[in-house]
Amino acid sequence: MTAKKSSSETVHIIGAGLAGSEAAWQAGSAGVRVVLHEMRPDRMTEAHRTDGLAELVCSNSFRSDDAANNAVGLLHAEMRRLGSLIMRAADANQVPAGGALAVDRDGFSAAVTKALQDHPLIEIRRGEVAGLPSADWSNVIVATGPLTSAPLADGIRALSGEDSLAFFDAIAPIVHKDSIDMSKAWFQSRYDKVGPGGTGADYINCPMTKEQYDGFVDALMSGEKTDFKDWETNTPYFDGCLPIEVMAERGRETLRHGPMKPVGLTNPHDPTVKAYAIVQLRQDNKLGTLYNMVGFQTKLKHGAQQRVFRTIPGLENAEFARLGGLHRNTFLNSPKLLDSQLRLRAQPRLRFAGQMTGCEGYVESASIGLIAGLYAAADTRGTALAPPPATTALGSLLGHITGGHIETIDAGPGSFQPMNINFGLFPPLANPPTKKPDGSRLRGNEKTVAKKQAMSARALSDLDRWIADHLRVAAAA
Repeated sequence: MTAKKSSSETVHIIGAGLAGSEAAWQAGSAGVRVVLHEMRPDRMTEAHRTDGLAELVCSNSFRSDDAANNAVGLLHAEMRRLGSLIMRAADANQVPAGGALAVDRDGFSAAVTKALQDHPLIEIRRGEVAGLPSADWSNVIVATGPLTSAPLADGIRALSGEDSLAFFDAIAPIVHKDSIDMSKAWFQSRYDKVGPGGTGADYINCPMTKEQYDGFVDALMSGEKTDFKDWETNTPYFDGCLPIEVMAERGRETLRHGPMKPVGLTNPHDPTVKAYAIVQLRQDNKLGTLYNMVGFQTKLKHGAQQRVFRTIPGLENAEFARLGGLHRNTFLNSPKLLDSQLRLRAQPRLRFAGQMTGCEGYVESASIGLIAGLYAAADTRGTALAPPPATTALGSLLGHITGGHIETIDAGPGSFQPMNINFGLFPPLANPPTKKPDGSRLRGNEKTVAKKQAMSARALSDLDRWIADHLRVAAAA
């Protein structure tokens, strides 16, 4: 009979959603003993209905499976290369959904549950981990998601020093910079102010006439809004982060004296005419490929957002890396609180994974669980695992979580917000494609398609090299 490994050699994973389940699978597959803690069915959440692991509580779609043209499809492909249990179960329980990967949710959860139950190195323990994990657990992954139980959330809050982990999070839309019409917009900071890390030309500005502003306010106030879920109704707005339509309801001129004030800015395209209102966009990531709409937190439904925000001059053809949203969320200020391997700086025995770290979406959460499991297994073996390349979907998402945002360029808030995977998080191509295989020039949307395909090809090539250089060596050890 094989002796059990000591607690110091065991990875404890709290939460058996997609991230926790994937982390357990990766660590167990690396030869490490795992205890996977799941409080259901002893204690249920407001959203879960079963005791199955990796239960899908919202959609049954993992979104696009197109690895050549879509960032989430690329993430699917990368996870498959890394032996992902979540992707294996999804593929085995696929239901028709066009180009998307959608699953039979019961079959999917059952497949994940059985695989983890059958794994010889994984023990599933039912029951709530109330408060911070036991001090003798030296290697812990917290993957409890947005519905983290109150005792554990309180413990994390006290340890991290953050004021709050749960609030109505009203998030502003984020736009791909290369989709903004700079023949109408321009770069300038208000009064050309050079703040910390700024140049005096740090914002993209989109001007409005009075007629355009009035039409925008009308559309904003009449646009269809999201409704609260029953279990969200007692959670307050995050102070200082009011949705833009709530501000507009306080008076037609409120926005002109708030996020859309036109003072201190001169339109170089028409310098003698003062704009009636101005929408500003601020750089959102270090690469400078994404810009967020300053002060445009919103609870408009996604279709209404695209329709209303594309009436803004310069944003008529805007491509959104993410649209705004309003929901109860529990996530860490990860770039401040976590190191590059997802460990809590204040207590490195605790590693975080999944939606808590600041990613959104089933696949994104599972992918961060995947890398957390690999990191935890490496720690147990006393080895170091290099991060996946920033050019990969997994690496770019990890980079966003652990430091891909910018702190601030003025007195405004930091830019870190939960994000789905998108090509705006990837480093730009050194030599973007300009010609078709036949030698003719790429035009219009052809350039966008070719660029995405080149980024995807680069990602898979770089991931294969990383697997060969790091994971196969680790497996042999």
